[in-house]
Amino acid sequence: MEAEAALGIDPCSDDKELKKQLLRKYSGCLGNLRKELCKKRKKGKLPKEARQKLLSWWELHYRWPYPSEMEKIALAESTGLEQKQINNWFINQRKRHWKPSEEMQFAVMDGFHPALPNAPALYVDARLVGATPAMFYARPEHGAHGLWHN
Repeated sequence: MEAEAALGIDPCSDDKELKKQLLRKYSGCLGNLRKELCKKRKKGKLPKEARQKLLSWWELHYRWPYPSEMEKIALAESTGLEQKQINNWFINQRKRHWKPSEEMQFAVMDGFHPALPNAPALYVDARLVGATPAMFYARPEHGAHGLWHN
């Protein structure tokens, strides 16, 4: 290579010519491939209707915004999104907009565990001892999930 350079011959000229030939031959394919990759990497907002449905669920379950697997499937079907998108939306939404209440932090630190299936329920100060944080923070208007009816 040093000898070629000393003689003024560009050792990379063959590579440059090959590159030009390949670009001429495959530039259309490369352009289409680039467009396809850009589509897949598209970052942006979810469709408005999907966001509204997710926000509606969020508002109803704000105290404990962790949808069950069945709820995630239902949300995916009703929004037309993939389950991974549903999961990511909830992860981001909780990180950006949800702060567990002080009671929730104590409930998690105290390690609430579900009561045994056949054991009688024990209530202290109108709260079920052994309730999971999800049970503790569900809203009463949500039927079976709402344990604290006033």
